[in-house]
Amino acid sequence: MHRDELLALLTPEAMRLLDGVGEVDDRSDVLGLVSRMRGDGHDPRTVAAVLTQAKLRRRATAKFGRFADRMLFTEDGLQQATRLSVAAHHAARFRAAGCERVADLGCGIGADAMALASLGFQLTAVDADEVTAAVATHNLAMFDNVTVRHARAESIDLSAFDGLWFDPARREHRDAPAQGNEAVGSGATGGATKPGRGARRLGDPADWSPALDLVFGTAATHRLGVKLAPGIDHDLLPAGVETQWVSVGGELVEATVWAGGLERDGVGRSALVLGERAAERTAAGPAEDEPVGELGEFVFEPDPAIIRARLIGDVARELGGRMLARDIAWITGDEAVGTPFATAFRVREVLPLQTAKLKRELRARGIGRLEIKKRGVDLDPAALRAQLSLKGSESATLICTRVGGARKALLADRV
Repeated sequence: MHRDELLALLTPEAMRLLDGVGEVDDRSDVLGLVSRMRGDGHDPRTVAAVLTQAKLRRRATAKFGRFADRMLFTEDGLQQATRLSVAAHHAARFRAAGCERVADLGCGIGADAMALASLGFQLTAVDADEVTAAVATHNLAMFDNVTVRHARAESIDLSAFDGLWFDPARREHRDAPAQGNEAVGSGATGGATKPGRGARRLGDPADWSPALDLVFGTAATHRLGVKLAPGIDHDLLPAGVETQWVSVGGELVEATVWAGGLERDGVGRSALVLGERAAERTAAGPAEDEPVGELGEFVFEPDPAIIRARLIGDVARELGGRMLARDIAWITGDEAVGTPFATAFRVREVLPLQTAKLKRELRARGIGRLEIKKRGVDLDPAALRAQLSLKGSESATLICTRVGGARKALLADRV
């Protein structure tokens, strides 16, 4: 969202229009709304801003539920915002530690700040991007215990706070935008704009804003939480902290570093799995894998949070299982043991991982709906699906992987 688009949106006229739009589902809805609003005399800029927000609100429901209906968003801000279910766990960690005054340094559109504010902290929410800070101000307006500041995280005096929440910016513009057409950030910025299209990802944590070493250094004086990408290099994580990988509905969403008193005794890493219920597995360090063994009646796919936390071996032992192949995150076993940390599949049969033979075997079984999973083999599931020319009314899962040292296709069913 550009600054002029935000100004067009933040008028009584535009907000009334937005609240009355409802859901925008398809192209015909959009065309009808545009015609109606233009016919009522609304200018094109206002109409465009309202329709963009209506579509973003619809998408935001997955992260924010009913709260999305009264929030404003930027495209990148929505993409990178913390889900409220995850933000609630962040806020609870600060409450359990007895924090009272918290700074959200890189508040973005305000997702984590909403969760923190709802628990009554005296909260200062900071973002380096002007438009993003304005959007956060709107989204946090219901809380009288929140102050939103447009500033760089590095410029904030931290002495007034006993808890710090950081989301370092990991992108920067390649080229400065022209005046009046400035691109704005992701809404998850700590100190630099993070748009999608004219930005490049910064691979060196020293170039992040704030720099990662500076962020981790605040643990010497403050209780600290840091939101990072889930694929963070383990070598970048300092000793003595707790790193928690989080998945929601089977999707890996973040890695969170807890330090300065927010880490738990004896926990160096954890996997938090959120779905219908929350489940967590903790450990002091990475778990040793179980040995490779014979293919059993069942195979288990560990949750991605378990995989990134390197706790696959612990889950394998819980299941009484063994590894399907060396360095591949599939577990096999002889019983369908239930666990929130892995998905179970019952193996029907083992097929050769050869396209022509797979096509013949699947057609013979009338399989027209096929879920394709691959790990440890070089293939494109979309290309394979096209080559298989599936026909039939039956469904199954095809697991393309290695069994021992051999490439195989396991025809299976979800348990």
